[in-house]
Amino acid sequence: MFGDIMGMMGKLKETQEKVKATKERLNTVLIDETSSDGKLKVTLTANREIKSIEINDSLMKDKEQLEDYLVLTLNKAIEKATNVNEAELAAVAKDGMPNIPGMDSLFK
Repeated sequence: MFGDIMGMMGKLKETQEKVKATKERLNTVLIDETSSDGKLKVTLTANREIKSIEINDSLMKDKEQLEDYLVLTLNKAIEKATNVNEAELAAVAKDGMPNIPGMDSLFK
């Protein structure tokens, strides 16, 4: 009985370390999003940290338009980054879960 508990605890610690390593790796995964007309480009990590913003000069003349572009493009980029982040972390967590019948249905 204690062997099973100790084995599960070891597996849990191993999974925690894998999750931490995955989060660190996601800092190097870059997500690019460009506005539909190409006037604005944002790059962020899969951990949703903004790395760069490129703005076409034509957008600098209209503050409201620039703000709209930023909101729309950043939201799209954040959504993509979130999807990558969640998929990667879910895969690591699922891999590290003990083999308990019925648990795999929680990750579908």
